[in-house]
Amino acid sequence: MKTKTSAFIAAISVQVIYGFTFTFANDVIDAGIVQPYAFIVLRTSISCLLFWIVSLFMPSEKIEKKDYKTFLWAAFFGMNINMLSFFKGLEFTSPIHGSVIMTAVPIIVLILSSIYLKEQISKKKIFGIGLGLTGAVVLSVYGKASRSGDNILLGNSLILVNAISYAIYLIFIKKLTHKYHPVTFIKWLFLIGTILNIPFGYNELLEIKLNSFNYYSLFSVAFVVLGATFGTYLLNPLALRQLKASTVGTFLYLQPFVATLFSIAIGSDFLDEIKILAAVLIFTGVFLVSSKVKPTIKKAI
Repeated sequence: MKTKTSAFIAAISVQVIYGFTFTFANDVIDAGIVQPYAFIVLRTSISCLLFWIVSLFMPSEKIEKKDYKTFLWAAFFGMNINMLSFFKGLEFTSPIHGSVIMTAVPIIVLILSSIYLKEQISKKKIFGIGLGLTGAVVLSVYGKASRSGDNILLGNSLILVNAISYAIYLIFIKKLTHKYHPVTFIKWLFLIGTILNIPFGYNELLEIKLNSFNYYSLFSVAFVVLGATFGTYLLNPLALRQLKASTVGTFLYLQPFVATLFSIAIGSDFLDEIKILAAVLIFTGVFLVSSKVKPTIKKAI
């Protein structure tokens, strides 16, 4: 992608795909057709194979030894912790809950920056962090479950862990996007990720019953594997080549809108006052956190 317009299209496409993914993955997991960790192994292993096939048609690049550590950490946060917590969280929460919690990523990035990079936080941003966290607590504590077996607090907490790991992953791959072609480092990330995930999902993978699949579940699994994994992990670094990580992160606002409209349209979730209130609090908090501070102009005496 050589232009910012193409980068914006890539970034938007990623969030729209993720918006649909909440419902598709949630429905398959809730139906007991594919368990969470088995889903992850399918995602990483199939996508890994596809990326390595694509790499055969790309110029070969040699990875510098000093970058191996970055590859390992990026795979750990982006392919292991990120996916394990996301899919396990979907087992206990709903598509709307999960997508709203994910919009807290910019707040998490700011908090991490203040801790590790010692960046100062203005009073306005502190207020924004407070609003965002309040929204997350309201949604998790008072949010109503769409199924009798749901545990909203546990599910939302796991989605929050996913959001934190995703924010860290974005920071790590930002260092790699300008150095290597996206396919080069993504194929290695998925290979490492697959190795890390197999111990968690191997038993669940063996429990998949192929005769339980119908057309909808087959399409859902294919969409999550090909679209929300192979497609998004290819588009994200392409967008990051032209845009800042913080800019790409702001497109997360699209996820809850797409997820809400789609899940309600097919009857997988519902909207109530608590979800709306929590979304308003989180969105307002993220807006305050993401807004730039205007420089103070001193008047001449």
